[in-house]
Amino acid sequence: MVAATSALLPSLAAPARADLKLCNRMSYVVEAAIGIDDNATTATRGWFRIDPAQCRVVVQGTLSADRLLLHARSLGVYGASPVPQNGTDRLCIAPGNFVIAAARQCRGGQTLAPFTEIRPTQSEDGNLAAYLAEAGEYDDEQAKLAAIQRLLVIAGYDAAPIDGVDGPKTQAALAAFLKGHGLGTEIVQAPNFFELMIDAVQSPSPTGLTWCNDTPHKIMAAVATDDGKAVVSRGWYRIDPGKCLHPDVTGQPKQVFSFAEAVDANAQAIKVRDKPLNWGGATMLCTRESKFEINEQGDCGTRGLNPTGFTPVDLSSGGKTLRFAMP
Repeated sequence: MVAATSALLPSLAAPARADLKLCNRMSYVVEAAIGIDDNATTATRGWFRIDPAQCRVVVQGTLSADRLLLHARSLGVYGASPVPQNGTDRLCIAPGNFVIAAARQCRGGQTLAPFTEIRPTQSEDGNLAAYLAEAGEYDDEQAKLAAIQRLLVIAGYDAAPIDGVDGPKTQAALAAFLKGHGLGTEIVQAPNFFELMIDAVQSPSPTGLTWCNDTPHKIMAAVATDDGKAVVSRGWYRIDPGKCLHPDVTGQPKQVFSFAEAVDANAQAIKVRDKPLNWGGATMLCTRESKFEINEQGDCGTRGLNPTGFTPVDLSSGGKTLRFAMP
């Protein structure tokens, strides 16, 4: 959820001699893009990576704008983006770092994305600030701890529930994670802690399921678990080229299933020799195009869901890494 502080500025049309910063009080590392609407011209720029409990300056000095707009997304390690995208303005973005001067008419390599209008407020240091927040309304300390809990769960450590509340369970999971990845306890206070933690999460693991993307394309993946009572399918997880990712498989399911497909910038399936580039199998389970968690797997088509072929993954002897490569 994108939220601004409670007292709104009278107007953004008059220049404000202060920097504009975005502050992240979510339990996710996010990437943000801003739009500046001024005199019927709209420009966008991004990406600004912002860790939980961190603020980042996105515009320096005098700011003159009729409207300020924001688009935010989580990193691929979290799967489908949890950041609601319900803005009514659709502006151009690009995959890498970008500055787009005329952002309402996209050119090659650019795509439209929803932007939400924000109204920053004056912060204690005299700058303008807007906040990214969740329904839990974390403060900075809670947001950082909840973000650590979330990454621990993704890495296969039992740090649930993700609530930003410290306790022996979270501390034990964090200690096991640090030891397992050769990291010292002092690293938790380092400025690049989340970068180091995400790098560790995205490396192949000796436990659980790991997906690794060896293609030049973005891959969207889904996982299903069978605990002997029900099969639950869940997706989508974004795996960027050259990256690995651990889906958050909790407990000790009797069986795990996997499906993945390569997609282009418009989220359309990539084809090689007229066949979709995907990695699945013969076990038909239910998915949908948007983020999902489905507890019943029968009659997918009649329920408005997509029957999708998953492949079983044997985790009985330890961790399993599935590497997706070009044919």
